[in-house]
This record gives sequence, C-alpha cells and structure tokens, in this order.
Amino acid sequence: MTKRTVTEQYPEAQPELPPRSRGVIGLFEENCTVCMLCARECPDWCIYIDSHKETVPAAAPGGRDRSRNVLDRFAIDFSLCMYCGICIEVCPFDALFWSPEFEYAETDIRDLTHERDKLREWMWTVPAPPALDPGAEDPKELVAARKTADKLAAQQETARTAETHADEQARAAEQPTRPMGDSGQQTDQPIPPSHQPEGEGRG
Repeated sequence: MTKRTVTEQYPEAQPELPPRSRGVIGLFEENCTVCMLCARECPDWCIYIDSHKETVPAAAPGGRDRSRNVLDRFAIDFSLCMYCGICIEVCPFDALFWSPEFEYAETDIRDLTHERDKLREWMWTVPAPPALDPGAEDPKELVAARKTADKLAAQQETARTAETHADEQARAAEQPTRPMGDSGQQTDQPIPPSHQPEGEGRG
C-alpha cells in the first residue's frame, strides 16, 4: 500500500518467474522407458504414448536375446492438462520436468496437443536445480550408494587378506623342516676324554 503501482510492460519486458513455476512439461526422451506410469496416473488422461518392442541381440556368444520398448509417440494435450504435476512426481526415471515456459498459446484448441519434439525443445528451458543446503542430510540414494561401495570395498579387502594369508601358508609349507637340535653344522673335533665312554682311550 505504501508503494506505487507499476505495470509490467509485457511482452516487451519478460516477468521474473519463481524457480518452481509450472509453465509447461518438458520431456527428456533418453530417460523414458515407456513404463506408462505417467499416463496411467494422469487424472485427466491427457498423456498419449505409443511404443513398440525391439529385439536386442545378445552381447556375448551363447547369450539370450532381450527385448526393449522403443518410444514412438509421447504427446500431452495441454487443453486438458490441469498442471497437477502427478506425472512428474511418479516418473521413476526422471524423464519429465517442469519448465517455466508459458508462451505457447494457440488460436485453435486442437493445436495444444504437443508431440515429443516440442516437449524436448522445452526440456532445454528447464532451470538447474537449486543448490543443496550445506547443513542438510545427504539424499537417501547417495547414502545407499555409499553403503554399497563401502561394503564392496570391505569384501575386496577381506578377499585380498585371505589370499595373502594363503600365499604365506603355501610358502611356509614348501620350506623343508629340520629336526630339533640340528644346527646344520658338522664338526670333526675329537670328543673330550671326560665325554668318552668307559673302556675307551685307556691302555
């Protein structure tokens, strides 16, 4: 109430949007596995996905061929979309993102169904995620990855220790053993008279 009202000169001056603005949905096609989870969870049924299966040859001789889904069509009808963000939240592979882009009005409502090429163009307008709080806890995915790496390192260290111990035992078994009291040296010195048996050395 104490400030003067200022009219923003749009479209000459672009507005400053919040970082998490829900303008439009961008598609990162490389991450999409055609799991159909976003289309099933959409309350408006405004996501259309088509795909086909391809056979991937075995990587090694004697291996088994595998099949994978290939994306043919990914379209969103923004005339039905209510921008709830459920599709972005349920995507398990981070293939959908919010973009602050909002200038995609059309004169015909049928032109508001945008295909994957257009959704991919909007992907490059997605802002970078904000920096994490230095005092915040590490993400659970990072903690789990560290635990797995530490466990693997411990197993490798145990295996190396056992291998070293086995090598030492093998080397010890290869060395010949000597009887107790055998110094390995033989002398030709005469036995002193005090140590000679009775009846020997006397005329």
